[in-house]
Amino acid sequence: MDRITLSPALDMSRIVYGMWRIADDQDTSPQTVERKIQTCLEQGITTFDQADIYGGYVAEAVLGGALKANPALRNQMEIVTKCDIVAPMGRYADAKCKYYDTSRAHIEKSVDYSLKDMGIEHIDLLLIHRPDPMMDHHETGAALDAMVASGKVRAVGVSNFRPWDWELLQSGMKTQLVTNQIEISMGEINPFTNGDLAFHQRQDHAVMAWSPLGGGSLMTGSGKSQDVMDELAAEFGVDRAAVAVAFLLAHPAKILPVMGTNNLDRISKISDALKVKLDRESWYRLYEAALGNEVP
Repeated sequence: MDRITLSPALDMSRIVYGMWRIADDQDTSPQTVERKIQTCLEQGITTFDQADIYGGYVAEAVLGGALKANPALRNQMEIVTKCDIVAPMGRYADAKCKYYDTSRAHIEKSVDYSLKDMGIEHIDLLLIHRPDPMMDHHETGAALDAMVASGKVRAVGVSNFRPWDWELLQSGMKTQLVTNQIEISMGEINPFTNGDLAFHQRQDHAVMAWSPLGGGSLMTGSGKSQDVMDELAAEFGVDRAAVAVAFLLAHPAKILPVMGTNNLDRISKISDALKVKLDRESWYRLYEAALGNEVP
């Protein structure tokens, strides 16, 4: 599998395994989690996406159970996690509402929680999970710089930021932000034309794509998009999911799809997307189907 270099300190597998639902599985034992990790590693998927809030602030600990049971796994992985969402559950059960916290104190506390829960010495990539309307970019930027300088974090980025949010935070930092994780799929094509991808492509930033299967709707729904996906899937001997992911991989913006499933059979087929080679016409057939009409 191809790898994408995000910074001198970090490169990641072109497809990322997302652990958003890892704590929702009926079996969260270290052995089961390790099987999921090994199934990814066998395909060259070495990057694993977490967030402190996933699973009500327990998903990182679920991953940590597997890493503690088999410490050799850690050196084969790049671990991504996120912080800044405070929701009234888990360790923040006393919060009176859901809010964002990009203060230095919260970032430091969140990183320490993540390191402890996962039983690791450093985070490969830390993302600010959501734009914070109350963000002091000087304070947040200095906190992220300090995390990198301390060695607790190797690289930093953001998630769900618009270009102006990115530029504001970057203006308060010495360290370069390396990626933005945003929603992109055949069900969410706005980033192709609203300036989000263009902004990052111009600056040669890799972009991570969450929900690349449209939250599953692309796989279960019916319509023109599904018809075109099915036709191409039959041509390449894969399923719809592989075509939907290949649609993102074909774009020159170096999109890294984040694939999340607890089903081992589906995990084993994630790399099938690499079998699908879309030419420009095929890519536009999918784009037109997603758009709902032909391009102007």
